Amino acid sequence: MSQKTTKILYRITTGLLTALMLMSATMYLAQYEMVSEVFGKLGFPTFIIYPLAVAKYLGLIAIWSNISPKLKEWAYAGFFFDIVLAIGAHININDGEALPAGIGLLLVLSSYYFNSQLKKEEAKNEVPVA
Repeated sequence: MSQKTTKILYRITTGLLTALMLMSATMYLAQYEMVSEVFGKLGFPTFIIYPLAVAKYLGLIAIWSNISPKLKEWAYAGFFFDIVLAIGAHININDGEALPAGIGLLLVLSSYYFNSQLKKEEAKNEVPVA
């Protein structure tokens, strides 16, 4: 796969992941009552709603800003764990919402994969300084 194709796929998957996380975090803040009801049904404490919203915004900043590779890894890990726990919770109460969460997991894994491929290609093309 060419670097151009990889970059396009990275931007598409990361853009879709960004849209998902932005909608989720914004809903946590704008529709707190509805979200707290859903969290209650899923068995999660409602006090984590605001911190989760902030963490999602910060994770997106870490992924798009490239401030630190380690910070970017932690952001991907956070999104991965968030979505895996959501899938498990939806399966546990059998509300039929596990599949949409599964799509989120696919986006996280795809974005991470294409990001790692881009890093490998950039490292290959890097010219050593003598």
